[in-house]
Amino acid sequence: MSKRVAVMDLGTNTFHLLIAEGESHHYHEIVHITEAVKLGEGGINKGYIIPRAFARGVSCMQRFHDLIEANKATKVRAIATSALRNASNGHDFIEAVKDKTGIAIEIIDGEQEAGFIYQGVKLSGCLSAKTSLVMDIGGGSVEFILGNADKITWKQSFEIGAARLMDLFHRTDPIPPASVEALNLYLEDKLTDLFTATADTEIDKLIGSSGAFETFAGLIAAEKGEPFNLKNIQSCDFDEEELLALTGKIVQSTHLQRAANTGIIPVRVDMIVAASLVTRFMMQRLHIHQVSMCTNSLKEGVLAGMLA
Repeated sequence: MSKRVAVMDLGTNTFHLLIAEGESHHYHEIVHITEAVKLGEGGINKGYIIPRAFARGVSCMQRFHDLIEANKATKVRAIATSALRNASNGHDFIEAVKDKTGIAIEIIDGEQEAGFIYQGVKLSGCLSAKTSLVMDIGGGSVEFILGNADKITWKQSFEIGAARLMDLFHRTDPIPPASVEALNLYLEDKLTDLFTATADTEIDKLIGSSGAFETFAGLIAAEKGEPFNLKNIQSCDFDEEELLALTGKIVQSTHLQRAANTGIIPVRVDMIVAASLVTRFMMQRLHIHQVSMCTNSLKEGVLAGMLA
């Protein structure tokens, strides 16, 4: 009988639950849901989970617990990243969840997070023999992994997630050119380790792991009138010009224009601006012309280990 396992990825903006069974390379999804918890709302750069966000997080975990029980998962892992890692009351949140659901949340560091993301992306078959740069833009942190289908050559997590950048730079809408310039200078300063690591490396392509990249792919497909269903794809390649045109349009858009676009999920309506700027910055700074999207991320990496 195959194992049935549950993985929760508790991010800064969204909490994900994936219940699956089977083999690590061939599993069947039973439940796959994402909830916009917005744990970092109002306190992301202050290192504190505000009461409203705290309550939303706990009630989401109670719903997840009910689904795990109903679907009889035998192994359960709940992984917390940047927001809980850095919140002064993160431990209180973990205690509250344990008390109400019995679920023990594990806080992982940025290195472990990057490792799981690599495993998830590797599982999808996105990686080749050439060196790729995997980028996962979260709300609290951004993970960068250099590697190929065989191994990781370098990985690091940076606390420059979309929610943090939005809080620091995207205060008026549309974001003013001066703020874009300030954000780019900030990235240049914060990502020195990445630029050192990539200095003598030829990067074949940039692989964007889930999140904003799924939105980019969906919006480009919609503009062309092409069908697009995330359930049916694990990866896709972008046309460089189309991606730069789309991200440019997002950066110049207003909140109302983005909110009216059905291709952008509500939790991403504002974060997508910072995510677009980070993507553009990376492409231009590292002279990358090939960009792909991979739907797999941290939770699939954790899942692979649990099913192995």
